[in-house]
Amino acid sequence: MAATLINTQVPEFKANAYHNNDFITVTDKDLKGKWSIFFFYPADFTFVCPTELGDMADKYETFKKMGVEVYSVSTDTHFTHKAWHDTSETIKKIKYPMLADPTANLSRAFGVHIEEEGLSYRGTFLVDPNGKIKLVEINDNGIGRNADELLRKVQAAQFVAAHPNEVCPAKWTPGADTLKPGLDLVGKI
Repeated sequence: MAATLINTQVPEFKANAYHNNDFITVTDKDLKGKWSIFFFYPADFTFVCPTELGDMADKYETFKKMGVEVYSVSTDTHFTHKAWHDTSETIKKIKYPMLADPTANLSRAFGVHIEEEGLSYRGTFLVDPNGKIKLVEINDNGIGRNADELLRKVQAAQFVAAHPNEVCPAKWTPGADTLKPGLDLVGKI
């Protein structure tokens, strides 16, 4: 059985990216002190991927206001990301960095690489300001993700980080009741 990535340190990395009409370099050091989402997807110029990336683009400003940077990642090059951005109306909405992983180093480090295909599964990882992975979700490639649900999970993770003696129950949303684990709750929920 594979070990979980929960509460492990994000790996050291250096990746080229396409961001705001420019090529940039992103490293693990860029994550320090802020929340980050790694949003792996199989490939540019595909079918489900633009629906997910467009959904994330629609929520990007909300994530930014929460202090969260979004990084989409595929095994395509940064040049391919630019070409896709230039030709797709959906992808033109993207304002977050699109990381290139043509060597699949990041995909392998996060456990989402499909060796025989050279692609990634749909992996979502939330990294806290200390560089620890707090959320891991991996979908088969036919199953698209929902940015609203991810937003809710990030809100819960940030709440728990700020309130270490409380936990968020199922379907929790900001302002709803939380739980304070203790002997008085055992068997009463």
